[in-house]
Amino acid sequence: MQTYSLQEAKTDLSSLVDRCTKGETIMIAIDGKPLVKLVSLAETEQHRPQRLGFLAGQINVPDDFDRMETDVISDMFLNQ
Repeated sequence: MQTYSLQEAKTDLSSLVDRCTKGETIMIAIDGKPLVKLVSLAETEQHRPQRLGFLAGQINVPDDFDRMETDVISDMFLNQ
């Protein structure tokens, strides 16, 4: 990953964007301190982790899910 000053990035923005579309990551710094990372959107979407809810609408959970089999569970603990 190459680092560019903000002034260099302003001057060569179109070429930096072109390089990012080809898979390169660019760091932009001010006073030598990294400030911004320039990456392709295609790359960030490709590595996006799956989030909760990805099975929404594909699974049915009963309304009494939290009370199911309570008698069986009670028996397991009370009748040892």
